[in-house]
Amino acid sequence: MSLTEIIGPVMVGPSSSHTAGAAKLGNIARRLWGKEIKEVEIYLRGSFADTYWGHGTDRALIGGLLGWHPDDIRIRNAFSFTNKSEMMYRFYYESIDGAHPNSVRFVIKSKLSTMEIVGASTGGGAILIQEIDGFNVDIDGELPTLIIFHKDKPGVVSSITTELFRMKLNIAEMNLKRKARGQDAMMVIEMDSKIETKTIENLKDIEHVYNKIYFLPPSREETI
Repeated sequence: MSLTEIIGPVMVGPSSSHTAGAAKLGNIARRLWGKEIKEVEIYLRGSFADTYWGHGTDRALIGGLLGWHPDDIRIRNAFSFTNKSEMMYRFYYESIDGAHPNSVRFVIKSKLSTMEIVGASTGGGAILIQEIDGFNVDIDGELPTLIIFHKDKPGVVSSITTELFRMKLNIAEMNLKRKARGQDAMMVIEMDSKIETKTIENLKDIEHVYNKIYFLPPSREETI
């Protein structure tokens, strides 16, 4: 058992699940998006929807989407910072059978693209990203992570891992998912080190890889 599991995370309270976990989910959503968020729809599920006001879950989610970490004192006044950032947001409630009780769905939009992320706060400040753009995933955000969308064709996986080897990058864990044989597929690759922008551009040039690659930098890589 870790120290965090015993005494809880360093955070702006009151709840490790509903406040700290919510801030971390928002923060990871922003890191996956890779830039400032200008428009987002936030769908609260389960107890997130039922008790958000008392726990400050809504403020924590907004703070995370602004790039803040769970211990950032600005979370208490997160809504007052949205005008400065020009982030448009809307909250909704949704009931999904089988959804984790402390979960949220983000729909992040720009003029050129949309990204959908489902995540859950699993207790003690820990989180889990469960879905990205309709694909089931299992990402805790602790390691640098590549999410690559591609066509399910022979040689794609080999080409991707060869490029990572060429750049002397070590894979910690890799998972493959596909919707159907020969159709859309996705790779989730957790790395031991940061990935440079040049590597991501090289991966986009691989045949059958879509121009849709997300990179989740390590936590605390930058302060906003």
